[in-house]
Amino acid sequence: LGGFPHERLRAPCSLRESFANRGANANAERLRSALPCPKGLGDTRRASRRVGAKLQRKIIFQPSFIGKAPTQNNPKSKIQNCKTMQVVIALGGNALLQRGQPLEAEVQLRNITIAAKAIAELAAAHKVVVTHGNGPQVGLLALQAAAYNRVQPYPLDVLNAETEGMIGYLLEQQLYNHLPESQVVTVLTQVEVDAKDPAFNHPTKPIGPLYSQEEAEQLAAEKGWTVALDGNAYRRVVPSPKPLRIIELPTIQLLVQAGVIVVCVGGGGIPVVKTSTGKLSGVEAVIDKDLAAALLAIELNADALLLLTDVDAVYTQWGSPKAQPLHLVTPQQLKNYTFAPGSMAPKVAAACQFVNTTGGVAGIGRLEDAGRILAGGAGTMVIHS
Repeated sequence: LGGFPHERLRAPCSLRESFANRGANANAERLRSALPCPKGLGDTRRASRRVGAKLQRKIIFQPSFIGKAPTQNNPKSKIQNCKTMQVVIALGGNALLQRGQPLEAEVQLRNITIAAKAIAELAAAHKVVVTHGNGPQVGLLALQAAAYNRVQPYPLDVLNAETEGMIGYLLEQQLYNHLPESQVVTVLTQVEVDAKDPAFNHPTKPIGPLYSQEEAEQLAAEKGWTVALDGNAYRRVVPSPKPLRIIELPTIQLLVQAGVIVVCVGGGGIPVVKTSTGKLSGVEAVIDKDLAAALLAIELNADALLLLTDVDAVYTQWGSPKAQPLHLVTPQQLKNYTFAPGSMAPKVAAACQFVNTTGGVAGIGRLEDAGRILAGGAGTMVIHS
């Protein structure tokens, strides 16, 4: 140990250590040079400098812990061993309301209670900002709005705002129950998109419940929907334009600096465009929450982005007998694979965007594995190089 206390050598970041164990010595050198350490480490010095739009982090640390497993004398969790990080957590709509589950408030509350517990465990050691998907929820609200024919159905931007309030309320309540000493607040968040985004002519974002092929084709004919295969069932798909600007970002930054746990950019945010007069106006779309989460994490200069869903990792050849999970991968390597649009493809794109822009790390995996993903023990971790 070269005269240094074991705890000091392990402290810089258990993320490197865990992935070195998973990938043996082959990944140790890559991890030593590629993974960013959190801010404020005792034995780590980090200098950050901007080159163009990219933030490059240079890390200097004691390398002796690489490849070392936790010892019996050090029972602390991997999360506790890693110093405080700024983490943006993106909860998938399917993680909050799982595939095949009835779209009922009680079911969603149970799932959000589980999610809040996972978030609280991370928030006990790190600074967290939470965002979430809303695909099942906004689709249900659209169906309910269409069922009452005495008024015109509410547009998707208004329904997005409703889901932000609904899911934000449930998350706030359950996070308070787990962390009563913490301040938690939901910010209804508008996100600007381009009115000429080609996504408006090519719907890909699945919303609402699952249908059989026969049901989907009937609804498409009756309601003028676009439907597409999502896994082994069909769902309605709507435009999902690229997020450009988070309108309430300054407010979110102030709250984060004050130590508040912020729930924001829910469902990708409320989609708005800027008119010719400079005013904001809502549009019929659902922004992909993963791409919006990446934008949020970049703007907050986060250390890590967690994209949590109902699958345990990113897989190559998903759905086939040859499917293989990816554990440690770079954006360049991910270019060699094709992923399902509207589901895993946006998560991979968001992870790559965040990592390429900031030099941070992005994890993709199951909600219940959140802590292990951040510690490097589960899911897929995307690193810069």
